[in-house]
Amino acid sequence: MKITETERLDFIEAARDDIDEIMRLEVDPENRDFIWQGSFEQHLGEIEDPNHLLLIFVDRRSGEHKGYTLCHIDNKSHVFELRRIAVSDKGSGYGREAMKGIIRYAFERLGTNRLWLDVYPDNTKGINLYESLGMHRDGVLRQNYLSERGYLDQIVYSLLKSEYEKLTWI
Repeated sequence: MKITETERLDFIEAARDDIDEIMRLEVDPENRDFIWQGSFEQHLGEIEDPNHLLLIFVDRRSGEHKGYTLCHIDNKSHVFELRRIAVSDKGSGYGREAMKGIIRYAFERLGTNRLWLDVYPDNTKGINLYESLGMHRDGVLRQNYLSERGYLDQIVYSLLKSEYEKLTWI
């Protein structure tokens, strides 16, 4: 089911048939160091969990998958956590467009008060994108995640509803 759209993208709730494509994006060399890779069963659980939103981005004209995102929604506290985002066709603006669409959806449709995410320090493209969209750098969780690359820091970024309402790009 389509939940929102942008100029070029439809955001559609992922289905079982989309999991292979999601997993392909996760292991793509341009993505794999920056996002966690889930199993088929884990992604199926995310689809079935009402507190998670697993979405695919589809090009409105071609019908091609351009990426996906996994979000966790805390309805009690009105907190929207963007857990993962991956796009294909790097450098085409799909990442920026997808982020804007997700942020708009969270604040305007879900009534979110706080949207947040974390990013590894070596994901400079992601950091530049989040900062250019007006997100606030909250701090660093030092050596918070053990990966194949060793212990990694995670930088936390957030955006509050009051900050979102002042942004010029909305």
